[in-house]
Amino acid sequence: MTSDQSAPSTSAPATRLDLDGDLTALFRAVCDVPSVSGDEKALADAIEAALRPLAHLDVSRDGNAVVARTHLGRSRRVVIAGHIDTVPLTDPPNLPTRVVGEGAQAEVWGRGTVDMKGGVAIQLALAASLTAPNQDVTWVFYDLEEVASDLNGLGRLARNHPELLQGDFAILGEPTAAGIEGGCNGTLRVEVRVPGVTAHSARAWMGSNAIHSASVVLDRLAAYEPASIEVEGLVYREGMNAVGIRGGIAGNVIPDECVVTVNYRFAPSRSLPDAEAHVRDLFSGFEVVVTDAAPGARPGLDDPSAADFAATVLALTGGAPAPKYGWTDVARFAEMGIPAVNFGPGDPVLAHKDDERCPVGHLALCHDALRAWLTR
Repeated sequence: MTSDQSAPSTSAPATRLDLDGDLTALFRAVCDVPSVSGDEKALADAIEAALRPLAHLDVSRDGNAVVARTHLGRSRRVVIAGHIDTVPLTDPPNLPTRVVGEGAQAEVWGRGTVDMKGGVAIQLALAASLTAPNQDVTWVFYDLEEVASDLNGLGRLARNHPELLQGDFAILGEPTAAGIEGGCNGTLRVEVRVPGVTAHSARAWMGSNAIHSASVVLDRLAAYEPASIEVEGLVYREGMNAVGIRGGIAGNVIPDECVVTVNYRFAPSRSLPDAEAHVRDLFSGFEVVVTDAAPGARPGLDDPSAADFAATVLALTGGAPAPKYGWTDVARFAEMGIPAVNFGPGDPVLAHKDDERCPVGHLALCHDALRAWLTR
């Protein structure tokens, strides 16, 4: 890890980020540095180079995660965090970004515009401009969020340097269409293994076709009715879906195994053991192997800091708090005992889609709301 006393990164960033200029231009610049999970170095270098000269920030780096903190002696500290990686680009690539429309109706199109470089751009702009916020702030820019949870850069920071993440409250700049989303669903991925017996396909009756038998697993999924569960006043919709299937040995061999990958998104009222037991019960009679799991997070909006933040933001943006259906790192903060909410620009329905796009109005609204809360 590097700190503010160490030399800056020796590799020159591909892009210079102007933190004092137009917010939309900064947003596009951040998006236009490709940073698919595992390839975040160029963007991390650019972020570090932009923040390190700022005298009011103590800048640290761990791998491709950058942390910038104020040390003003305030009585409270908020952690404002966002991941800098994206899912893969399309073919042909949906970068560089482009602007469609004008004025308040303009939208920025391209990979990462929703998930979640709008939040990252807002963090960068405020980290530079707020030299004396009303509470100490830890700005976190981390890698490897869009992959397996054990690789997550925020998790790595929590293991290696937990002191960098200490705080009383946390905000994740995940896309919420400029509203507040409390908590998040948990996620569990399993492999349901369907056995068979190999045989020559010309004598199929001598074997048992595992791919054919997988229809039992798929039928159970098709008949499954996901629950909607209220937790602290917010209703979380669950989901149980096949997200992959593999099997087969050769074009003339009856397969002896078929594996169906299933993703269960469960309400934060369920623990990981409860979620696993539910999945194993659904697929009783089959071998079930857990490949990835992360608990959800309860809304936590009754926490004084969360309630104060929500009141300030919603007075500017309108609406009411909603649940976060997808998993986010609010769950990781919850495990650390830090209440957290999701708040950022972009419609989460468009996350990971080929036509990912974010209204510039969302960007300005979230920026101004966060600034108002940190300076009032």
